[in-house]
Amino acid sequence: MGKGTLVALLRERLPRLGLTVSATTREPRPGEEDGVAYYFLTEDEFDRRVAAGEFLEWAWVHGHRYGTLREEVERVTGQGRSVVLEIDVQGGLNVREALPDAVLVFIEAPSAEELERRLRGRGTEDEASIERRLAGAREEMACAPRYDVRIVNDDLERALGELMSTIEKYENNGGLPEDVCDQA
Repeated sequence: MGKGTLVALLRERLPRLGLTVSATTREPRPGEEDGVAYYFLTEDEFDRRVAAGEFLEWAWVHGHRYGTLREEVERVTGQGRSVVLEIDVQGGLNVREALPDAVLVFIEAPSAEELERRLRGRGTEDEASIERRLAGAREEMACAPRYDVRIVNDDLERALGELMSTIEKYENNGGLPEDVCDQA
């Protein structure tokens, strides 16, 4: 199970958390709804929003653009809730630039082989996309030391427990990154 599964379980166990809806230029997969899974934007609309400064972060990922709209984060934090952003490594590092007090959690697969097995098991991607994702994962691993907490997703319940503990420490100790660093 990947980080999407982990975040879904996290939200079930800690329903107080907010999850923003990201924007992307990729086409919807079967069953994905606009405004629920993602905001599916055209290249022109994405460009317009970037130029207007509407994104907290955005990045090219696997041949498409993905980003977090500032208004989405403000909507959740305005409700007094912590925000969970399920984003790629490049996006996380961009959030660190914009919000220095953010806690970055790096969720990693137990191995490259397991990541490949998970990607192929989805059945939603062609070979070129799988190869692109695997190459991207190798690059992302080089950025892991720049994150506050690293969690290996080899056992879903253990990884979920570590993630919940990280969030609870953050919320209970004043919401500063140093409150949770190096616990994983």
